[in-house]
Amino acid sequence: MDQIKISFSKKTSTKPILSLDSLSCLFFMMIFFSCSNESKNPPVINSTETTGLNEISLFTMNNDPIDLQQYKGKTVFINFWATWCKPCIKEMPSIQKAQGILKDEEIIFLFATNDDVELVKSFKEENPFDFNYVQVKNLEDLNVQALPTTFIFAPDGSLQFSEAGFRKWDDKESLDLILKISRSNDK
Repeated sequence: MDQIKISFSKKTSTKPILSLDSLSCLFFMMIFFSCSNESKNPPVINSTETTGLNEISLFTMNNDPIDLQQYKGKTVFINFWATWCKPCIKEMPSIQKAQGILKDEEIIFLFATNDDVELVKSFKEENPFDFNYVQVKNLEDLNVQALPTTFIFAPDGSLQFSEAGFRKWDDKESLDLILKISRSNDK
């Protein structure tokens, strides 16, 4: 394999500083670590972050804007994901099960990505999840630093939970968390 020689002096070095193997490894690490397997940080619960439900710019797969006011009074679960993100896809079956378990609750599940619509359509054909896939147009503005990331908004529209990384959403702890947020305005 060819090697790249990098020199910082007038004298040309015969010893390579970075090889293509090193560059490939660096590229792989950048891609791998942009997706998060399990959250290393504790989730934000009862968030004081300023992200409000109305600050998220969502569109249908037909590029029609989604008015999030239509979900007023309901809990909104937004999972930010990508078609190339292995942990995102790994957690989808547990979200599918949680969505089924919570079907009688007033909880809206949205799967937001900034991937190309055609990629999402291909993904849907290959993965038979019953999800409401949407496009997010302002992902950079939402402080989403890794995928998957999940936001859960209480019925009053306030962000109550934010977590980056894989989670098993159909286990008791996660279901109880969603239900607690969903019922937070019942007091």
